[in-house]
Amino acid sequence: MLPVTIETLVSAGIWVSAFVVALFVGAIVLPGFWRDGQPLRDGTRRRYKLSGLVLFAATHLVIAVGVTFGGWSLAPLVTHFWSLFVAANVWAFAISLYLLVSGRRNRESERSVLADAWLGAELNPTLLGVDLKMFMYHPSLIGLAVMNAAFAFVQVETYGALSPEMILYQAFTWAYLFTHYVKERFMLSTWDIIAERFGFMLVWGDLVYVPFLYSLVGWWVVDRGWVEDVHHPWPWWIYAGLIALHVGCHAIFRGSNWQKDRFKSHPEASIWGKKPEVLGGKLLVSGWWGIGRKINYTGEIGVYLSWALCAGFATPWPYLLPLSLFVLLAQRAWRDDRRCREKYGALWTDYCKRARFKMIPFLY
Repeated sequence: MLPVTIETLVSAGIWVSAFVVALFVGAIVLPGFWRDGQPLRDGTRRRYKLSGLVLFAATHLVIAVGVTFGGWSLAPLVTHFWSLFVAANVWAFAISLYLLVSGRRNRESERSVLADAWLGAELNPTLLGVDLKMFMYHPSLIGLAVMNAAFAFVQVETYGALSPEMILYQAFTWAYLFTHYVKERFMLSTWDIIAERFGFMLVWGDLVYVPFLYSLVGWWVVDRGWVEDVHHPWPWWIYAGLIALHVGCHAIFRGSNWQKDRFKSHPEASIWGKKPEVLGGKLLVSGWWGIGRKINYTGEIGVYLSWALCAGFATPWPYLLPLSLFVLLAQRAWRDDRRCREKYGALWTDYCKRARFKMIPFLY
């Protein structure tokens, strides 16, 4: 990995800028699917152009053409990691400053400048017709896809082949991103889109936290099992167990989110082959949501654990990802529980008796 110098910072700044701008232009000019969002507090609905799947596919196509015909390599993204990290932070601060100034100019918020800077001054900021809160998921998640792929390039250029661990790591992370974009519309029913203002907290998470921390595992998957350029694989049953863990947790994570989204859009649609059961006409207790109140978080943490396990146990650093997400999501589950208790009152108490666990059955 190269040290941070003026030269590497300039290169990284150009790469990050080109990437974000290309995605933004693509969000404007490429086709997408138009969907109405959930009702806002004032009763109105925003209409969103969902172009994520097209952008995801276009990015893969551009990279494939560049690698095949232009001799591109993504390995420099790893060697320039810290310079890219700095450049992404600069973008995060710049966008947050723009959001703060434009949001306060629109007088949508009456909070302090610090609160608006951190949490956001505006609920649905737009630029050239693009909803910025939805757009930022693209440099975040597609950026993660590109960064993860860079580790595969590094392994091939270092050892001449991909290890089974790297193949699984690439498959797991790619499936996580692909399933997000296949059902991108479910984001329109999430708390982030419906109620969270857009400030530094979310911007930094999109541009820095996700592409750089979520790809942390790749650093240790590159070298796992290689001794003097010879790879020493695990027994087959370990790989089978890894696949089973990922598939099971992925099914819980996406399946629960998709169930809730489908229920909000089509309350009569069946869940697991049955008519959905609802408490008080408001709270879904069918499917995964009859098992745990935040069962989607359970599956999500399991997905990240499956990534980390691809690196083995030589060092604890890969497990920083599932551990950090467990802390963040546990805290968020507590906040969600408190907010729902205030909103639904006795109805929420009844729901908790049905779905006894927040995240982890028999533990939490």
